[in-house]
Amino acid sequence: MKSLPESRIMIETLDIAKQAVEIASEKQASDVILLDVKGWANFTDYFVILSVESIPQMRAVHEDLMRDLKKAGAQLHHTEGTPMSGWILQDYGDVIIHIFAPEERSYYQLESSWIHGITLIRIQ
Repeated sequence: MKSLPESRIMIETLDIAKQAVEIASEKQASDVILLDVKGWANFTDYFVILSVESIPQMRAVHEDLMRDLKKAGAQLHHTEGTPMSGWILQDYGDVIIHIFAPEERSYYQLESSWIHGITLIRIQ
């Protein structure tokens, strides 16, 4: 079986991360960040971090991300959290998406924990 060149895999991974940003933005998520953590995290390349204002919005963003990224060929490895917990994580391997309610986002401050990551996209 022929393997893909590493550069092609990296481009596809970045495309998945960018598509996640687009989907979240279309669902009116706020403070959407695409953070490049390659070289700082040994378990992923990109974080997509975003905030939502309500449980129904969190559910809608979560479901749309899963559906649309699956259509794009991304494989969801697992999820953690629930809308009621104020935080959902979607693990696509090289892309990890964090969907936060404002209070939980403020509490966990992921951007501060990954200060060496490079912000590629930020949509207020």
